[in-house]
Amino acid sequence: MNDNPPLFAPTEPIFPRRVSGFYRTLKWWILFATLGIYYLTPWIRWDRGPNLPDQAVLVDLANRRFYFFWIEIWPHEFYFVAGLLIMAGLGLFLFTSALGRVWCGYTCPQTVWTDLFFAVERWIEGDRNARIRLWNAPWDTRKASLRLTKWAVWLLIAICTGGAWVFYFADAPTLLRQLVAFEAPFVAYATIGVLTATTFILGGFLREQVCIYMCPWPRIQAAMVDPGTLTVGYREWRGEPRGKGNAKRAAVAEDVDSQGARVRYGAALDKDHAAPRISREGETLGDCIDCMACVNVCPMGIDIREGQQMECITCALCIDACDDVMAKIGRPRGLIDYLALEDTPPTVPAPEGWQPTAAWRHVLRPRTIVYTLAWAAIGVALVVALFVRPEIDVTVAPVRNPTFVTLSDGSIRNAYDLRLRNKHAEPRAFHVALSADTVLRIALEGEDDLVVDVPASATVRQRIYVTARPQDPAAAVDHTDLRLWIEDLTSGERAHADTIFNGRESNDD
Repeated sequence: MNDNPPLFAPTEPIFPRRVSGFYRTLKWWILFATLGIYYLTPWIRWDRGPNLPDQAVLVDLANRRFYFFWIEIWPHEFYFVAGLLIMAGLGLFLFTSALGRVWCGYTCPQTVWTDLFFAVERWIEGDRNARIRLWNAPWDTRKASLRLTKWAVWLLIAICTGGAWVFYFADAPTLLRQLVAFEAPFVAYATIGVLTATTFILGGFLREQVCIYMCPWPRIQAAMVDPGTLTVGYREWRGEPRGKGNAKRAAVAEDVDSQGARVRYGAALDKDHAAPRISREGETLGDCIDCMACVNVCPMGIDIREGQQMECITCALCIDACDDVMAKIGRPRGLIDYLALEDTPPTVPAPEGWQPTAAWRHVLRPRTIVYTLAWAAIGVALVVALFVRPEIDVTVAPVRNPTFVTLSDGSIRNAYDLRLRNKHAEPRAFHVALSADTVLRIALEGEDDLVVDVPASATVRQRIYVTARPQDPAAAVDHTDLRLWIEDLTSGERAHADTIFNGRESNDD
């Protein structure tokens, strides 16, 4: 007989109960907004003129372009994407340090789709008690039909999820027709298949296990939170000892303060003049009646009354459940609430005049202010860079092999590779010239004039030659600074690129 315990405990199924309240409503609004943005964005049109796609948001991998409404990002401008990723990371740090795992509880894709799958499950199989009975029941026709119906709806949602993703990488209406006619590229079907499978499995079956075991953020969040962070917690000093009891008026005395006003005092748990609860044994109880409502609504299956836990995603559904119970038994709301650990009173009952720190003081702390300033600074820098980026994108690179060529008349010639990028939706002609104060001469390979034609939204590489006559100073010295000017003949806008001209002395070593 093997006496060694198993390394992994079996997973206990979780059946969250339906709940209503402020935070549940907020989560519904966020769910509808985020899913609406995800599913509908590829279908929004944006007129950019001829020769350019009219899809508002498009990651055009074939042409190495990213379109976001009126913004067009080229491959060499990837720093915009990098900046957005840095802002996303700083934003996650900011919200976690201020409000705990608020991202996980409200807008994380795993949370959003799991929430949607839970809603489908309740709609088909019933609320918590009905689903528990169905889980424990033997397999029969009814159980099989309910499960198959639920899985079919889950699969439909998963297919829509995978399908919506590929529409961001191609013209959505065209790709949809190709998918239906089985004419789309294999990579499109493969991507939809992988995302469908992952959505179906992660959202329908693994659920909380993704947050606990697969996601690294529960481990990282410990470095982001501190005693001043607002997170979902249980006011133990108010709720303990737990138990069921009747609300009875304990002995309450009256006194007169220095201004002559009557002051009532008495039971330590007399909240807002509510009568304290007394157990059958005569013990004064806290506000928690141990109804397990907070546990039954938790999608992670934890008991928030046991303190802060790695599994908690701060979805705040336990707050709605507890507030509902408190209202029914005539106790003040907020037994479970967003609170900070440093707001725990030093003694129980709380000292006279003790008040928790205002919520805004927890949000506006030096740590969160630093994160906000860093986040805002990057955002402002990206906006400025977006509006000041030049319309003409030009680079010039000297040809290194050979560094220069000596012509038959003694002239020195350097070759350069000029790259011109036309960011406009129509072809443009660009005039190439040297600075007016130079005596060097310029010529374009294969061209009689100094004009380079660049197609719409394209890049052209042009070989150019710069020549110094034997008597020119640039022909004899090591190198001479050189500036090329590029003029858009349509708009008149100008740009320049700096390089060097190599003379004879550059080859002395």
